[in-house]
Amino acid sequence: MFGEDLSTCIFIILDLILIESLLSVDNAAVLATMVMDLPKKMRNKALQYGIIGAYVFRGICLFFASYMVKILWLKALGGLYLAYITYNHFKKYFTKQKSEVEEMIDKRENWIYKLTSGAIGIFWSTVILVEVMDLAFSIDNIFAAVAITNNLYLICIGVFIGILAMRFVAQSFVQLMETYPFLEDTAFAVIGILGLKLIFSSGVDYFASESMKEIVNGHTADLIFSLITASFFFVPLLTSYFFNFPKNAKNTVNE
Repeated sequence: MFGEDLSTCIFIILDLILIESLLSVDNAAVLATMVMDLPKKMRNKALQYGIIGAYVFRGICLFFASYMVKILWLKALGGLYLAYITYNHFKKYFTKQKSEVEEMIDKRENWIYKLTSGAIGIFWSTVILVEVMDLAFSIDNIFAAVAITNNLYLICIGVFIGILAMRFVAQSFVQLMETYPFLEDTAFAVIGILGLKLIFSSGVDYFASESMKEIVNGHTADLIFSLITASFFFVPLLTSYFFNFPKNAKNTVNE
């Protein structure tokens, strides 16, 4: 069914859950910021629509993923897209420009919000903006999942558990990211690596020999890559916890 050995399946699923959960929490934080200017009752309702939209769009994107894993140029395009959103996230450290997500959150400057708020009111304009963000986040997450493995069953399991994580354990991940704020940058660095992997694997599938394809797309390569991406999260967490490098919020307060 899975086409992978058990240990590889477990590591890939854990990797998918980790990335999906961190990205989902980051997504949830963005959506929460977008509805903060609404009255409390409207705010909660808009967030409920946002959660429903996240489920629906991720389901649609999972259907899309079943085609993406088979189409080389689409995988390469997905890799370029992941590389672009990584650049878009980190450019704030090198320029004074806001990222596209930050511009989207600032509703006063957002063209979708300005175009619709006068006609349908601030509540429904905010809901539309939230759903647009849901669609963008869903595409990000599915591309990242496809970069980890071509196995559609594993992608579905990982993304489904990631959705559940967003619903049931989001608060724990929020606290984790508040204590270790560098995890957000780490997640985007991993997304960039996943984008490069998609581009590379597309090139291998198109140009390389059958033996090279088997090596790059084989169980061992998937396992090694899953361990590498997981280490991007766990190694900084351990060094931050024991040595405060990178700095974490807990030790910074104590200082």
